[in-house]
Amino acid sequence: ASTFPCCFKLGALFSLTPFIPISSLLLHMSNSLSLPLQTTSSALKGAIQLGITHTVGSLSTKPERDVLMQDFYVVESIFFPSEGSNLTPAHHYNDFRFKTYAPVAFRYFRELFGIRPDDYLYSLCNEPLIELSNSGASGSLFYVSSDDEFIIKTVQHKEAEFLQKLLPGYYMNLNQNPRTLLPKFYGLYCVQAGGKNIRIVVMNNLLPRSVKMHLKYDLKGSTYKRRASQKEREKVFPTYKDLDFMQDIPDGLFLDSDMYNALCKTLQRDCLVLQSFKIMDYSLLVAIHNIDLAQREHAMADGTSQTDTRRPAAQKALYSTAMESIQGEARRGGTIETDDQMGGIPARNAKGERLLLYIGIIDVLQSYRFVKKLEHSWKALVHDGDTVSVHRPSFYAERFQRFMCNTAFKKIPLKPSPSKKSRSGTTVPRRSCQGGVPSQSHMSCETKAQVTTEVDVEQGSHLGRPDLLPRTLPVDEANSDSIATTLSTSSLGSGGLNSPANR
Repeated sequence: ASTFPCCFKLGALFSLTPFIPISSLLLHMSNSLSLPLQTTSSALKGAIQLGITHTVGSLSTKPERDVLMQDFYVVESIFFPSEGSNLTPAHHYNDFRFKTYAPVAFRYFRELFGIRPDDYLYSLCNEPLIELSNSGASGSLFYVSSDDEFIIKTVQHKEAEFLQKLLPGYYMNLNQNPRTLLPKFYGLYCVQAGGKNIRIVVMNNLLPRSVKMHLKYDLKGSTYKRRASQKEREKVFPTYKDLDFMQDIPDGLFLDSDMYNALCKTLQRDCLVLQSFKIMDYSLLVAIHNIDLAQREHAMADGTSQTDTRRPAAQKALYSTAMESIQGEARRGGTIETDDQMGGIPARNAKGERLLLYIGIIDVLQSYRFVKKLEHSWKALVHDGDTVSVHRPSFYAERFQRFMCNTAFKKIPLKPSPSKKSRSGTTVPRRSCQGGVPSQSHMSCETKAQVTTEVDVEQGSHLGRPDLLPRTLPVDEANSDSIATTLSTSSLGSGGLNSPANR
């Protein structure tokens, strides 16, 4: 074992440039090894699987114990010669070295999420990894396991170093609250070959490939240059941004009251954690599966009205789906119900169409250091400083929560049934417009009434009980119910920025 900085022999080189895309590193490796680029990518995937198989296997021989502070800074290294050795098997790739960071700590994280060593190995190493074509803006490569369980992402030197520094705090946070929208990190590794270092992190997979996503957004709560580029729009599965969301879905996404409260409480808690680490520039990835549209597409494809009966296999990891991340053991029913939620959060759009949302906070390995401060200062000179995405962590967190809980997500307003009104003798206050949909400056009262009518009618027909719609929860009751559905909220207090009591 060695200390973390010893891994990065090219640290000085990397620090001279903003970032070096992994594709460029693979190209350099390909040139130095006289291999086609495609072969090099295949060799990287093979090296990752060989390395993970060895490190998890060797870790299983060590007795389980409590995680100690020094465990977060341990790096284990093993050399894989192509001819094999007494510790490693022979392989048809070039020689490489595989490094594992904080193996005992990450073993604890995997156990916390209910991932057994054999399941971890089977998912990552039993079948070839699948490379995703839609790489990130940072030039990272993404691989997904064949069972859709895990994502492997290549990260830069600074990001890997920052993640290891975060591990003690990450450990503390997960112990307090494993249900979170923050990334679930299962392992941090480094492949050294051809004189280059390629660092990878294994995380939970937010977007199952077996569920068709009709729209995908990367939301920061900023408007400065937050529109997808023309190049991005030409992709098969483009990732849109904040301004695109406000144009495409101006009324926002409507959630059941309990679901909305749980989501905002989780976002509030996660943002507080990120702010304490001085992390910023993160995003909320929102992928939308339109159930009604999918049924129409399936009917057109088959020439029948039958719905698609295929369902993705349940993920093995605990708290890995968007639903589990915000609600935990809370009841799954409510205003919006679907035949199979498939791990997504049920929602509606302004047309009343049924949706499933797959969400998670991404890009958390950005610290507000000197370079970020300079970047914000420069952007603030040429633009409104409050709208740029690079901002001080406290303001960034507040703006992020405000956008998500006021613009992106909203409560579905519900009318109490006449029988409940007569029994209670009280009525729920209404806004000036009939229907009570959250008011927007660009929406007319007629439009809001139409949205509410469509939602209520469709819900009633879907649930088979049009006259028994649940009432809107009072503020105090909604708060207490939300707290009951989430864990470890005491650190936030009751006066959060976007808590229902303050709206």
